[in-house]
Amino acid sequence: MIAWLRQHREAFARAFGKLMQQRGASLLNALVIGVALSLPAGGYALLANLQGAAQRFTVEPQLSVFLRQEARRADLEPRLKADARIAQARFVSRDEALRELRQAEGLAEVVAALERNPLPDAFVLRAREPSAAALESLAADLRTLPGVARVQVDSAWAQRLGALARIGRLALAFLAALLATGLIAVTFNTIRLQILTLREEIEVSQLLGATDAFVRRPFLYLGVLQGLAGGALGLAVLWAGIATLNRPVRELAQTYGSDFHLAFLPMPETAVLLGAAALLGWLGALLSVSKYLR
Repeated sequence: MIAWLRQHREAFARAFGKLMQQRGASLLNALVIGVALSLPAGGYALLANLQGAAQRFTVEPQLSVFLRQEARRADLEPRLKADARIAQARFVSRDEALRELRQAEGLAEVVAALERNPLPDAFVLRAREPSAAALESLAADLRTLPGVARVQVDSAWAQRLGALARIGRLALAFLAALLATGLIAVTFNTIRLQILTLREEIEVSQLLGATDAFVRRPFLYLGVLQGLAGGALGLAVLWAGIATLNRPVRELAQTYGSDFHLAFLPMPETAVLLGAAALLGWLGALLSVSKYLR
């Protein structure tokens, strides 16, 4: 066990030494890896921030039941309250709706110009089951009630937001897969060049009895170190991008009376990004060394 640990320590030291000897090339490789990693990481951070902002304004889906002009509140309210699918029913009279419309910014002059109140009486309902299927089923039943002119389900925006979030996640996954393939290719080529420069040394080591694992080990550590360096640079690029965007984002949010700002990746996601970069570097090195040894 002690000998095995000593071999790994020596392989790590050799890999780190190679990295330091070729600082310029190592920095360029790490920069390529970092920029490539920052693209999906930035997309993930942006999507997470937008979803968090949307959740702050999320309300429970509601149904608005608009009554006909001749319909009376007393005829419909008992039936709505008796329906087990409805958690809450609030009546909004046409006069109250007009007052709320008059208080809306930019609409006071428009409302004042109206000769009569065109708004109908309405019930605002909150369903016990907020799923889209349950809401549509309830809305279909409400449309059949006498005195109901129209039923509007206020959950379409939530469904669209969820669909856009799913599309965004799929696009990010596809982009991450493409860039991961590119990073493996970069590491593969880098390790291949290192092997070619040390070819004679490797052949002599094999003649002296070195195993494939002994030959492979320092190159694997070199791939991991390059991946970690690229991951660290990718996080730095992402942090700089978020810091640059936050000033105009804050200014825009303040116009809406909000303190919204873009947040950096949490620690678990940061650790996952570094681990993924190291894993991709290790995989590229493994493929390169294994091809040479074959």
